[in-house]
Amino acid sequence: MYDRMPTLSEAQMTKIHDAAINILSSVGVAFNEEESLDIFKKNGFKVDGKTVFFSENQVRGALESAPQRFTLAARNPASSVQLGDDDFAFVPGYGAPFIITPDGQKRDATMEDYDNFCKLVQTSRYIDMNGFMMVEPSDIPPETAHLDMLFSSIVLCDKPFMGSPVSKEGARDVIEMAGLVWGGKDKITETPVTISLINSLSPLVFSEEMAGSLIELARCGQACVLASLAMAGASGPVELAGVLAMQNAEILAGLTLAQLVRPGAPIIYGSTSSPMDMRTGGLSIGAPELSMLVSCTAQMARFYRLPSRSGGGLTDANFPDAQAGIESAMALITAARNGINFILHACGILGAYVAMSYEKFIIDEELCGMVKKLIEPIDISDATIDLATIEEVGIGGNYLTQPKTFELCRTAFFLPELMTVQDYDGWQSAGGKRVDEKASDLLNKRLANYEKPDIDPALESELSEYVTRRKAG
Repeated sequence: MYDRMPTLSEAQMTKIHDAAINILSSVGVAFNEEESLDIFKKNGFKVDGKTVFFSENQVRGALESAPQRFTLAARNPASSVQLGDDDFAFVPGYGAPFIITPDGQKRDATMEDYDNFCKLVQTSRYIDMNGFMMVEPSDIPPETAHLDMLFSSIVLCDKPFMGSPVSKEGARDVIEMAGLVWGGKDKITETPVTISLINSLSPLVFSEEMAGSLIELARCGQACVLASLAMAGASGPVELAGVLAMQNAEILAGLTLAQLVRPGAPIIYGSTSSPMDMRTGGLSIGAPELSMLVSCTAQMARFYRLPSRSGGGLTDANFPDAQAGIESAMALITAARNGINFILHACGILGAYVAMSYEKFIIDEELCGMVKKLIEPIDISDATIDLATIEEVGIGGNYLTQPKTFELCRTAFFLPELMTVQDYDGWQSAGGKRVDEKASDLLNKRLANYEKPDIDPALESELSEYVTRRKAG
């Protein structure tokens, strides 16, 4: 297939791999978590203090047991998702402490906001699964906030959900609560029902929280995204090739730990590395270099026969304006077209991960629908070419009154809810609203019409009691 997006050659990918192995064997990776160090020692790895060193054979052994694809089960089986190969999922934003309001003001996010995003995911035609920490609620205690977020993710939405990697205890809470939903922890060991984001701390460190969560989740067969966010020029090399090599080393180190804990534990190879803006010192996720790294990350994941992760609708803009649209479309289309399987931050993100916007969520959601249509293969067959109709219409005729046009007029093409297709006069007579204003109107309708998915009252009560008990200590 022809595409102007550069493709890494086998030799180039091998060079990145070899550089990563060199980093792992000579520099090593620090793990600030005691159990992880014990696991490495027991399996014959060289450990010096908190630094672990990896050989080529040790990494290769881990790669051999990591699955190429897997199913993430949902509370509603019809909503389960496949991840790997050609199958992918759009997932909402993650980790934003603020909300950008329709008038451009910034406010602290609340638990009500989190619940609202769960409701939007549930009612979405294009977002495939629920998130975690879609916002960081400021109105509940941070040490137990993950419990409330997990409860809402499970109860307010019956699509697959992301887990809590905030600590070992948080990971155990995910497993305990998922066990309640699926009838016991033993029932989920062979079938992942949640997926958690494990971030390395560039350069070449895994924190106590991330390493501990990875161990707990892998031990119970739950999926993890191993992701590096290296800021090129600050926490990573300034050259993109160096970033690719270093982030590859970090991901392979985490993957190796997961496979030592449980061979076959589902792992997604991920990155949201991007450059530092050399004028401000801040992370720039709207930069074209982010999309370049996304493309290479997808290729390296395929090199290892692993599912991949990147960001989606990413922008540095602080309002859902033209800049947000341009940058988000570039990143999202790159991720989808280049074969990323787990597209996190597909909708809602503003200000380089700092904020979520309801209006941006609705706009990005429609962009996700457009992207899904964009990559849908065209059916080329005798029936779809339909020479008989072309001959019947002939020269200078029209197809508007043909039976097939009537039959397919509502399904043949993507029908946007937000994007304006009217001429100027029609747009004005309909109110002359910008896309963000139309998104506000649609948001209110969506939340007003939300219906909570079915859940056994006894199960909901069990989950609520678990949360209450854990909060009480």
